[in-house]
Amino acid sequence: MYISCFGDSITRGVSYAKGRLRIIKQNYPSFLQQLFHTAPEIIIQNKGVFNDNSNLLIQRLEKDILQEKPDLVLICIGGNDCNFKWDEVACAPDDKHIPIVPIESYIKNVKTIVSKIRDKGIAPILVTLPPLDPTRYYRFISNTHGNAISHWISLVGGIEHWHGLYNRSLNALIQQMNVMSIDVRSALKKAGDLKGLISDDGIHPTPEGYSVISQKIHSDLISRIFPACL
Repeated sequence: MYISCFGDSITRGVSYAKGRLRIIKQNYPSFLQQLFHTAPEIIIQNKGVFNDNSNLLIQRLEKDILQEKPDLVLICIGGNDCNFKWDEVACAPDDKHIPIVPIESYIKNVKTIVSKIRDKGIAPILVTLPPLDPTRYYRFISNTHGNAISHWISLVGGIEHWHGLYNRSLNALIQQMNVMSIDVRSALKKAGDLKGLISDDGIHPTPEGYSVISQKIHSDLISRIFPACL
């Protein structure tokens, strides 16, 4: 049985360490494969791409998922959709700015991805957006783009507002489409201090955070899909 993990840098396994973003081996698909060590017939595929959003996910859906025909697809996308072009924000902090993929387009994209996967007889599973640490995230982007960003954030709430809004809209879509979901967002929040689970850029998990994500996914798959693997 093949399980494809389809998404952005959270799936690929990016973390902020030693002053820069790095792809690490301790990612959630890797941890998930280890958790299935007693079920060698279950193979985990990492189909995560750094900086992807739902527009880009649709572009590679055919090649990376539909042609390969896995049994299950874990879809984790949205963190880049609700992000902003911070260089533009820094240049015009009093102007109106919209997320990279507007929320209506994001929901439409996810709906299309789920529908196309289902049409091929593959089971889609939507994974909620992991939480971010807004204080460290804004410090990180302010150090990169300048303090003018702080002014804009004070006016509109910044990505924290949008991040939560996109996740709530995703949960509404999950109910509407009656698709299985796994709530890693709540699992991370319940696991302890986010400073140990989210890296210093405020958005990418640490190895410990990726471990929590994999344990939640493994637990839900075991209880809801693979009870025989206990």
